[in-house]
Amino acid sequence: MVKVEFLGPIGVKPMELDVKNLGQLKDILSQNDEISKWLKLCAVALNDEIINDINTELKSGDRICILPPVCGG
Repeated sequence: MVKVEFLGPIGVKPMELDVKNLGQLKDILSQNDEISKWLKLCAVALNDEIINDINTELKSGDRICILPPVCGG
């Protein structure tokens, strides 16, 4: 199982999913209306490292963070 956390204003509780790669995770998250609107805007971190490759393999115990854009001054 992979733990998925949603940071900042996304407002969705963490979930645990049985997925093999980021592409499969994206497909599952895209089915949730609350999450799907954020996916194109957010960065993704795997075990605290930003990743971009949709084919990245995931293993049990991995932690994914969905990171919304931030601004500050």
